[in-house]
Amino acid sequence: MSEHLTDDSTVERALRVGLEEFDLSEEDRSLLDGELDENGYAVTEGPLPVVAVVGRPNVGKSTLVNRILGRREAVVEDVPGVTRDRVAYDAEWTGRRFTLVDTGGWEIDATGIHLRVAEQAEVAVDLADVVMFVVDATVGATDDDEAVVKLLRRAGKPVVLVANKVDDQRTEADASALWNLGLGQPWPVSALHGRGSGDVLDAVLDVLPDVSAKDAYQRGGPRRVALIGRPNVGKSSLLNKLAGEDRVVVDNVAGTTRDPVDEFIELGGKTWRFVDTAGIRRRVHQTRGADFYASLRTQTALEKAEVAVVLIDAEQQIAEQDIRVVQQAIDAGRALVVAYNKWDLLDEERRYYLEREIERELVQIPWAPRVNISARTGRSVDKLVPALEKALESWDFRVPTGRLNAFFGEIVAAHPHPIRGGKQPRILFATQASTRPPRFVIFASGFIEAGYRRFLERRLREEFGFEGTPIEVSVRVREKRRRK
Repeated sequence: MSEHLTDDSTVERALRVGLEEFDLSEEDRSLLDGELDENGYAVTEGPLPVVAVVGRPNVGKSTLVNRILGRREAVVEDVPGVTRDRVAYDAEWTGRRFTLVDTGGWEIDATGIHLRVAEQAEVAVDLADVVMFVVDATVGATDDDEAVVKLLRRAGKPVVLVANKVDDQRTEADASALWNLGLGQPWPVSALHGRGSGDVLDAVLDVLPDVSAKDAYQRGGPRRVALIGRPNVGKSSLLNKLAGEDRVVVDNVAGTTRDPVDEFIELGGKTWRFVDTAGIRRRVHQTRGADFYASLRTQTALEKAEVAVVLIDAEQQIAEQDIRVVQQAIDAGRALVVAYNKWDLLDEERRYYLEREIERELVQIPWAPRVNISARTGRSVDKLVPALEKALESWDFRVPTGRLNAFFGEIVAAHPHPIRGGKQPRILFATQASTRPPRFVIFASGFIEAGYRRFLERRLREEFGFEGTPIEVSVRVREKRRRK
């Protein structure tokens, strides 16, 4: 074994010396020395801080989000309640990174607007470290704005008040009227034209922690598990079965649960922290809005969790919503276990068709451990523990740099990259930039095509396992230094 390690470190040293022939930036060197992550940011311990953008419909939240992101990502229409699936974005201002949550896009019904606004803001505020509260300065503060102010006061989070639609000098007086809300200085902004957006972001950074306080107190301690899935797949029933008592309201009406409930549960001789994420109470004509809430609550739970158990109703066909929930867990970079519920109710024919559906619909996650359970009877729920432990072990796993490069050397020798345009890109060096999930950066002498990257990812999994975790492989193309 020691001889093998010596070989690996010899390979690593030789490759590092060879890298000197190539143009490397300071950022590259820091990444190779383990000081930066693969995006060139300082490695931080813990999750990024979260900024939530809240406010009434049509005050310009999505426009402001697009302005902050510097790209048209959030959907914008001049209609209140435009719905979207993705609600969290990676944002950056003057070198500081944070997660931006856009809470726009829910359906309103005339009788329940106060409930909808409050519920929308409540979820987002619970998730956030800092809240940007957007008010339309041309309209002034409405009753709905006042209702959100009360909620923000109760939450006790830092609030930056954004007076939007201040497009010129003349409307600045409208903004100053918002001092009356009692939330401190209103920042006059035109999200549409970008006026004042830099100042308001500076104000956000002044109160933004380096690491999300939402999760900071949870580092270490029991491993955190999010139970996620579309409404009515049995999340609450499973939690009750695991807890050994009725902790959560269970009803076969989709979306009975409204608030995520955290439970400490003894399983397999260990304490686990389960986050029950609920579907939302659906109303007629509000299906899209409810889906948006479900997506937002799933996002909240994933932010708090380390591993996600995606629950799928085995009796029903795998739906687009199931695939979307799985994708949300992957996008959040969480370890993943898939549990097929109601397995005890399946006949042979349904089992046959379910296997075909899994092959077809969940082709992107052959690496996720699978458990067939019954939340109602408790059948096989004990099998969740080894699956969770395996997924978390993979999520935390780091491949030594020498071993990684020796492995890539063997792969490339046996299966070199195809020649394109008379050139054959060469892998120069590889390093694991981070864990949780494992992220790898490959330095190459030319463009590595997508098919070959997938091949490398597949071989990484075959060699090192990584069962139950997404992995990311990015490539940096570097050219040889010109001789002077």
